[in-house]
Amino acid sequence: MKVLHFGRYYSQYFGGTERHVGSLLDCLQHHIQVANVVASEVCRNEVVRRGGYDIHKLASIGTLAGTTFCPTMPSYVRRLNARERFDIIHLHFPDPMSHLAYSFLPKGPKLVISWHSDIVRQKKLLTLYQPFLNHIVARADAIIAATPKHFTSSKQMNACQDPKRKHVVHYGVDLGRFEKNEQTKLGVARLAGKYPNRRIIFALGRHVYYKGFDYLIQAMRLLPSDTLLLLGGCGPKTLELQQLSAKLGLSDQVIFLGRIPDEELPHYYHGCEIFCMPSVEPSEAFGLVQMEAMACGKPIVCCELNNGVTYLNRSTETGLVVPPRNSEALAAALNELLANEEKRSEYGKEAYARVLQEFTLKQMTEGTLAVYRAVLGIPSTP
Repeated sequence: MKVLHFGRYYSQYFGGTERHVGSLLDCLQHHIQVANVVASEVCRNEVVRRGGYDIHKLASIGTLAGTTFCPTMPSYVRRLNARERFDIIHLHFPDPMSHLAYSFLPKGPKLVISWHSDIVRQKKLLTLYQPFLNHIVARADAIIAATPKHFTSSKQMNACQDPKRKHVVHYGVDLGRFEKNEQTKLGVARLAGKYPNRRIIFALGRHVYYKGFDYLIQAMRLLPSDTLLLLGGCGPKTLELQQLSAKLGLSDQVIFLGRIPDEELPHYYHGCEIFCMPSVEPSEAFGLVQMEAMACGKPIVCCELNNGVTYLNRSTETGLVVPPRNSEALAAALNELLANEEKRSEYGKEAYARVLQEFTLKQMTEGTLAVYRAVLGIPSTP
């Protein structure tokens, strides 16, 4: 079985969708032949070998409305498919560039679409794009979503009327990576030494409009002075967030960490009291960082977006859920957990159990392979 993925991007700054694609292909390569086509951050083609598969990084000339333009992608993938004869083309939406490139391929390979989120911000362009989106959704052999709420909350997947073509395959997390081993314990101890007598709230993500970090920073005004927000990541709103923190007099309570190396992430998850994901738009359709924090046994505070975000974090079970764009509600939830160590521990244990039961790499891999076999008409293995 040969499967070609269109994974959007591949760089040290890629987001949740790209991280998922990387984890998925790292697992799938042990069972089938895979390849990944992505947009490069520079104007040249490059092939990167990762483990046992190739990542084809294609020249980009810029980005418009969140879409990277790769003029050579259609012709490149057509030649690549002619050489490799892929059985399945796997697209990761939203991504109009991969949609365009796919339209240049001859009929033959089966089409699988992973639906990560609706297009939320580019409403005017969506009006023009929706008919084309409807067409490809209607003809897809299978559509994969990470949770049932991805299907029920989507306003752009209506063209898929056949429930047999809809498949729920949960994202998976590498539990071994987030175990509290000796190296992690040393990292947690270093954090405690760097920020003595402080209770840590950890938040992580690209600094973009829908992440809601400005509301979290405003909520810090209502938290005890010994509480510290460690905010990882960077992005176009970083300077604005730093200015907001300074304006509110929170420079001693809000620390901007920048990009955190992957090997150090477990230190911050294990070293915090609470993980907070204050995203305010359904562009955040799940939140892999929530899942990672849960794998470290941490309680979550997030916002109700009526999608996969709160399918993962169950209110009063694995954490607390508050209305979006409400700093006071965020502060109230964080204060409630900070004041109750027993509740934090209870939610953290339930969070870990939930991930262990439903969100492992093995389950993600087996679920994806089952979809591939179904569209190719291959009987399931016992």
